[in-house]
Amino acid sequence: MQRLCQAREVFLSSEAAINSGAADLVAFGVPFLANPDLVRRYRENLSLNEADPSTFYGGGETGYTDYPFYRNEET
Repeated sequence: MQRLCQAREVFLSSEAAINSGAADLVAFGVPFLANPDLVRRYRENLSLNEADPSTFYGGGETGYTDYPFYRNEET
């Protein structure tokens, strides 16, 4: 639950920075690697996948294309 709260805070502070004019652009590098549906997860306040840094820059698809999209447990 703490991770979900942190993700929501990051999204809201990013949105506030843009709306206030303090930033023109906010980047979400690592969260996008682990969450191919990051926009939906932020918008709907869904939990995030944890990124696995040991797979970064490994040269293969592991860690880049194999993270799951969010699935409702009810479906």
